[in-house]
Amino acid sequence: MDVRGSGIEQELDWQVPLYEQIHRNPELGLAEHATSAAAADLLARWGFDVRHFGRTGVVGVLANGAGSCVLARADMDALPVAEATGATYASANPGVVHACAHDMHVVALLGAAKYLADHRDTWQGTYIALFQPAEETAAGSQAMLDDGLAAGIPRPDIALAQHVMPTEAGTIGTTPGPVLSAGDSIRITVHGRGAHGSMPHKAVDPVVLAAAIVLRLQTVVSRETTPGEFAVLTVGSVNAGATANIIPDRAELLLNLRTYSMAVRSGMIAAIERIVRGECAAAGSPQEPEFEYYDQYPLTSNDPEANARVTAAFTNTFGADAVYRTAPQTASEDFSRIPDAFGTPYVYWIVGSVPRDVYRLAVEAGTVDTDIPANHSPFFLPAVDPTLRMATQAQAAAALAYLGTGAG
Repeated sequence: MDVRGSGIEQELDWQVPLYEQIHRNPELGLAEHATSAAAADLLARWGFDVRHFGRTGVVGVLANGAGSCVLARADMDALPVAEATGATYASANPGVVHACAHDMHVVALLGAAKYLADHRDTWQGTYIALFQPAEETAAGSQAMLDDGLAAGIPRPDIALAQHVMPTEAGTIGTTPGPVLSAGDSIRITVHGRGAHGSMPHKAVDPVVLAAAIVLRLQTVVSRETTPGEFAVLTVGSVNAGATANIIPDRAELLLNLRTYSMAVRSGMIAAIERIVRGECAAAGSPQEPEFEYYDQYPLTSNDPEANARVTAAFTNTFGADAVYRTAPQTASEDFSRIPDAFGTPYVYWIVGSVPRDVYRLAVEAGTVDTDIPANHSPFFLPAVDPTLRMATQAQAAAALAYLGTGAG
């Protein structure tokens, strides 16, 4: 079935105003009440069986005879960032903005849901449209699962998700295997012994200890990770003390890890803990260090067979020139927890959002990283046309690869 026809083009008549409305009224994770209510209302109007999980999560189930069961997911939450785009529909919620295109994800999935509801004579099976809260804090998918999602909806045969990125508008990027990294944040507290700054011999200085740890941690990637394996270790924060003439009794370090391999991840965590404990012992720390793991994102790794099937559907829909093999992204996501809970394969793809002429000029000048605002930037704003249309068509085309009457 060709999703490029007049039916899906007409969806833009209501999609663009809804997109601008959601962008103007962004909501943080697990507080997406208006966004959730809008999605639930539309799904119910179109004949979906609407269910709620995880405080603000919404699921619409549309049963349409025997066949495959497809789950498609969009995230809904915004970011605690002040918008600087100057858009006519800029955020009216100070300090909160949809700077990661979740507003577009929501409206694109709603467009695909309406299209499938309006064309039930062309497909069979069950379509599940899932709107997830709190992706930005890695809490939303787990909140829905903790609230009974796995037992509360039909088991999907395939799960689908997409992300709008600052790549060339009019393009779709897919890849088998890892597409987004696993992510972990670690809070490490190391202990010293406080003293007056004039009497350092009476102290165990946690500032010096923290500095030694930061330097030694640089060897985890450079000397302990196999060359060619992807790994990022960032020390994003070091906090200790409050005044110049007092040696504090503790220091706190905040770390972030990104990996494409769970074996690499495990090795990095073991190395970090070994280094921190070793430096504490060398410094004479009076107390064992403390490790807190938080904001943990699973690896997003596409099933190769499912990715090939969805990529073929995109190529048929958009043409070979519009579909490319993307390199794995270093960003992270919590989507995969949902299909993993069902033991279901999944496909996650990238939708471009930067006007073609702007993007190609930046590529030619070598200024993509400096001139093109990235996700989470206060200047990030997708080009509505063709991004919204293409994201909607992509969701529909991927679903119909499994639900179409000719699908195997």
